[in-house]
Amino acid sequence: RKDANLIVKQVRPRVEKEQGGKPVHKWKKAGILLSLLSVAEAGSSAYFYKRTMKRGMASTERTMKMAGTDWSQYEDLLKERKEKFLARPREDVSIRSRDGLRLRGTYIPNGDEKKIVICFHGYTSQGMSDYIGLSDYYLRHGFSMLLPDARAHGRSEGTYIGFGCLDRYDALCWIRWMIHKAGDDAEILLHGTSMGGATVLMVTGLELPAQVKGIISDCGFTSAKEVFTHVLHSMYHLPAFPMIQIASMVNRKKAGYGLDDCNSAREVRKATVPALLIHGSGDTFVPCSMCDRIYESYACENKKKLIVEGAAHAESYYKDPAAYEAALDALIGGIIK
Repeated sequence: RKDANLIVKQVRPRVEKEQGGKPVHKWKKAGILLSLLSVAEAGSSAYFYKRTMKRGMASTERTMKMAGTDWSQYEDLLKERKEKFLARPREDVSIRSRDGLRLRGTYIPNGDEKKIVICFHGYTSQGMSDYIGLSDYYLRHGFSMLLPDARAHGRSEGTYIGFGCLDRYDALCWIRWMIHKAGDDAEILLHGTSMGGATVLMVTGLELPAQVKGIISDCGFTSAKEVFTHVLHSMYHLPAFPMIQIASMVNRKKAGYGLDDCNSAREVRKATVPALLIHGSGDTFVPCSMCDRIYESYACENKKKLIVEGAAHAESYYKDPAAYEAALDALIGGIIK
């Protein structure tokens, strides 16, 4: 008991100090520090959100830098194909999205206009940019081409980028427009690159018109949440939590969807159309493992996968055009007359 009384006497002054002395200021300082950290985190999340999800803030140059693909080595080929591509007759076309946006695109007629490929571009790009190289293949094989500008890209209206989640409904609008123009006997392919690849994968989760015969997804990602998490970890060495969660909450309020509301690997479990999935093994922007997951989940048994060794993001066609075109031939030959 004597020892216990001694301990109480020693502790009591310390408690009294905590109630009225300097330690209280330490707790206040800790509270202020936590508040500042919270403000800093909120500021970082807001900055990340604006730079990633909003039109005008998301930069093509920054995207290309993050993707890391060396396009200079294909400069001559792209220049030659671009000249031929732009020399063809084309029409400016437009539709209304289900939420009232004016979406614009370019239609390039070819042949009897019954075989059509609708091409969906990548993040921060536009319809007439991503398919300059592939236009040679499709035009040689008698396809007309429809090249929409995604919402919040190019000439299309919109403030917030859809990342496939909103774009899948826009894709459905373009498909209906194309059927109305070409007729009920039209045969349609959907080809998407990067964000466009995610778009055509996600649209397979919707009820597609019978005129859609198949899809091609080149370096498509699973979801905005997963690709952003990968970029934050691998390129910026930053934790995804709570930045992604805050951005997702803000985006749901402003744009109408959360960053994982629509996931390609989940949506393709409902797929009923044949698919060709393409990815580069050297893609550091959208990891090749996402392609593997999507392929395993893809419900339609008529599915093919091409992994191009050493190809960086969206480089597969240029890295190995023979393998790419052979894969297209194998898919198209079995589904389109």
